[in-house]
Amino acid sequence: MGRFTDVAYAAYAKRLTRQLGAAPVPRHVGVMLDGNRRWAKARGAGASEGHQAGADNIVNLLSWCDEVGVEVVTLWLLSTDNLNRPEAELRPLLGIIQKAVDTLAEAHRWRIHPVGALDLLPAETAARLKAAEETTRDVDGMLVNVAVGYGGRREIADAVRSLLHEHAGRGTSIEELAEVIDVEHIAEHLYTKGQPDPDLVIRTSGEQRLGGFLLWQSAHSEFYFCEAYWPDFRKVDFLRALRAFGDRHRRFGA
Repeated sequence: MGRFTDVAYAAYAKRLTRQLGAAPVPRHVGVMLDGNRRWAKARGAGASEGHQAGADNIVNLLSWCDEVGVEVVTLWLLSTDNLNRPEAELRPLLGIIQKAVDTLAEAHRWRIHPVGALDLLPAETAARLKAAEETTRDVDGMLVNVAVGYGGRREIADAVRSLLHEHAGRGTSIEELAEVIDVEHIAEHLYTKGQPDPDLVIRTSGEQRLGGFLLWQSAHSEFYFCEAYWPDFRKVDFLRALRAFGDRHRRFGA
């Protein structure tokens, strides 16, 4: 029965790939890796087992993105709100994230770029994220943003703070800055500065809200909500998201 299921699954994946045809491929895909704890609870397991199962699925996703030509992926691994979880859950979770990011860096297939308020993280976690970025700086591969200690509101506040510091250093007065500031000035100070905005944002686990993910950058993104918990997210789920993206007519507010 298992072999039959595997064959049927492979055939379905091939059919989905054919259906994509010449459909546009998103340059930047944002993914909210949601549902690890609920996945674990449904199996009578602990939260750490769910987080580890989720971490184990990350390389699969990045490989699928590579196959279709995605240029940038943003993975939301830990929000600023998650930092308020009980220490008994948070400490193991941070350890799992650190190991997952180390694994991505060691593969030397992708360029790692941490996005988030690293100053809110334990020193070891922040150091490991920065080391992964440095190790992969010259890799000629897909750019992978790892969002750890990330919150969309915090990112915008940090961008405005950075902008103010920059202009204060130039001697620009608040009144002068108020006369010229526009959205592009703020965009230049986001964690993702210089990157294309996400074309497609995927959230697993059946939840249909952004929860603060890429609030600024997702103004014109397409959204795809998947019922599967993140550890169960399969290639066919990814291909369905691409198919839905290809079927939409993007108006960019026009």
